[in-house]
Amino acid sequence: MFQDSPIYDRLIAERGDVPTQVRREAERVSRELEFVMQPLQSMGRSHPGELPSAPAPQWQRTALMPGPGQL
Repeated sequence: MFQDSPIYDRLIAERGDVPTQVRREAERVSRELEFVMQPLQSMGRSHPGELPSAPAPQWQRTALMPGPGQL
């Protein structure tokens, strides 16, 4: 994309190829995440990104006793 840009070339010379470093790190994290998610996928999930659904919350209304000085 910026291969023919002298400004880009100078930035790479001064700071390093940050976009390439970020891309490599993102690929590494993606591989690690895929490895970690494998046990969930083997539990019968039909879609790789599907997470187990949480049970519906069971709310209970309870009366609270008044605090000190609230009588």
